[in-house]
Amino acid sequence: MRLIAISAFLLMFAPVTALAMPVVGEAAPDFTLIDSNGAERSLSDFAGQRVILEWTNHDCPYVRKHYSSGNMQSLQREVTESGAVWLSIISSAPGRQGYVSGEEANELTASRGAVPTAVLFDPDGIVGREYDARATPGMYLLDEAGVLRYMGAIDDQPTTRRSSIEIANNYVRQAIADLDDGREVQISETTQYGCSVKYR
Repeated sequence: MRLIAISAFLLMFAPVTALAMPVVGEAAPDFTLIDSNGAERSLSDFAGQRVILEWTNHDCPYVRKHYSSGNMQSLQREVTESGAVWLSIISSAPGRQGYVSGEEANELTASRGAVPTAVLFDPDGIVGREYDARATPGMYLLDEAGVLRYMGAIDDQPTTRRSSIEIANNYVRQAIADLDDGREVQISETTQYGCSVKYR
């Protein structure tokens, strides 16, 4: 009994193994999440397609800048009309800023004229932490082979001012253009800016 108690005590203070972080140029970690309609969606379901992952929080002023201006919706249309996939991921925990139900997420999508392929819920933050998603909006680009080609901010204007969009260098659009032209992505990793992801 004493040995069990000592073992339990040691486990309580054992170092936690850090999750492997995503690496540009390597396969993106697979995951399965529930979408806003209650269906399971796995990243592997989209094998052979280019995929954009967008970490989002509708209450974040940085996210609001891109949606109230129509900037995010415009990029979503470009991506999905080209045959690629756009997955919006909400890692806000229940009770924290940005958490919504499936019905609320669908209402937001409709009211903003957004066109993601799916809105996915990550309330435990497992996938967000696996991808080292630190801020909203946080953006990731995967090529048709499932290799991570870009991760970071949406652009180079870390401000909530809508006027900044006009002068912004959109890293996601630039990375897509590089892939379309058969080039290596010139800017493949940047620092995410915005609101911190509201993990549990």
